Amino acid sequence: MTSLADRQEAFLRAILDDSATLPEGWGNRQAAGMAVYRGNYRSALMGALEETFERTRLYVGEEPFRKVGMHHAIKHPPTGWTIDEAGAGFDQTCAELFARNPEVAELAWLEWTMMELATAPDHDPITPQDFAATSAEFGDEEWANLQLTFQPRSAARLVAHDLDGMWRSLSDESAARRDPRLETPQTCLVWREGDRPTFVLVEADHADAFAAMQQGASYGEMIAVLLGEGEPTPETIQNAAMRAGGILGRWLNEGLIVGLGQSA
Repeated sequence: MTSLADRQEAFLRAILDDSATLPEGWGNRQAAGMAVYRGNYRSALMGALEETFERTRLYVGEEPFRKVGMHHAIKHPPTGWTIDEAGAGFDQTCAELFARNPEVAELAWLEWTMMELATAPDHDPITPQDFAATSAEFGDEEWANLQLTFQPRSAARLVAHDLDGMWRSLSDESAARRDPRLETPQTCLVWREGDRPTFVLVEADHADAFAAMQQGASYGEMIAVLLGEGEPTPETIQNAAMRAGGILGRWLNEGLIVGLGQSA
């Protein structure tokens, strides 16, 4: 006798792998039913991937997308309760299978991030005016210890390709495709404006600054991140502080910040 857990595990293996041994006691009739069930399951996963990664599919073409999508669906089946989770990690699959076209993985990452933002909790952003009023009496210590809370699921990633141009061209079938490579890497900031996920490409140093503060760094620590390695001088410290102010202002204007705090 096999346990229910064993039979469930064998059933799952048979769904994901055509060559897997069927559950104990199954005959030809069950095998034929499994083939139908397996086909329906994979079709559902492919449908979810096609809907989530619409622009990635347009960019690479139907047949290459189908092959990569099926590979991902088999190797990385969703583990959550909703089939939408089939897209988790798809950008990494694209990075592996489209190694000669790294822009594909960046585009897939952007589409997945924007899809996740669509269901993120609602939070009202702090306006530049509200921030100015709150920080009006800050001294050096309050500024150094300032911590930020960003919109849930907002993200930043250093990219080497013009995702903005790619996004626009894939929305317009008549638009000519251009070489998507950027002269220098930029940061792709992704967040939500009201109910609409959006993104923008900004200077490269936003990525490290955003990652640091999203993980709980203080404003003073963000300035240290912008300083980088090497022995700081009064001039480089001043430049980093001014740069931090410019980055903070951009985040406020874009509506990325929803909360302020002070580190202990």
